Formats: sequence, structure tokens, C-alpha cells
Amino acid sequence: MDTTYYDHGTPAARWERARMFFDARDYAAAARVLDGLVAEVPEQTGPRLLLARSYYHSAQLRRAEAELRIVVERDPVEQYARLMLGRTLERQGRQDEADAQLRIASALAGDFAGL
Repeated sequence: MDTTYYDHGTPAARWERARMFFDARDYAAAARVLDGLVAEVPEQTGPRLLLARSYYHSAQLRRAEAELRIVVERDPVEQYARLMLGRTLERQGRQDEADAQLRIASALAGDFAGL
């Protein structure tokens, strides 16, 4: 597959292109752009989270889980990544694992009522 369009331009231009695809709900195209961008700037959380969200919305749940686990490993208090990881595990039918992540996400958000 020719990925020239998806890989073309500066990182900032590709970030904007990925966001446009995501906003247009073309999650698979957003993931194609973001995959290269994340490989180029692996330390940045924003592109990796959007890649995980793109995978999630295009039902590539194992890929979403892998990206979210990287974010959580690097930043254990990243509340949104914990929430997304919990939702991703739920969609895979792994409720016990999901519940643990969702409890942590709630605690990080300051919602102690549900704990």
C-alpha cells in the first residue's frame, strides 16, 4: 500500500491531517497518519493517545490496548489513558481487568464515590 500521502509533510502538518481525519470519523486514515508520526516522536503522549483512540473507534482493540499500555507505563497518573484502557478492555470482554483500570481512572479524576 502506498503511504506517501499519510507520511508526507512535517510532523505538525501530519498531526493536523490526522486530527482532520479523526474529526471526520475516518479513524482508519487517522491511524495510518498517526502510526508514522508516533514512530517518529514516540515520547509524545498526544499523538499516541489519538492513535489509540483511532484504533479504538475503528475496532482495532488490541492495537488500542498496546498504545494505551505504553502511555500508562510512562505516565501512571494519565487519567484519560486509564479510562480509555478500561473501555478498551471492556469491549474485549475482559471486565475484571477493565474494572481495575476504571477504578484508577475514577480515583485520578477525584471521583471517590464509586470506589
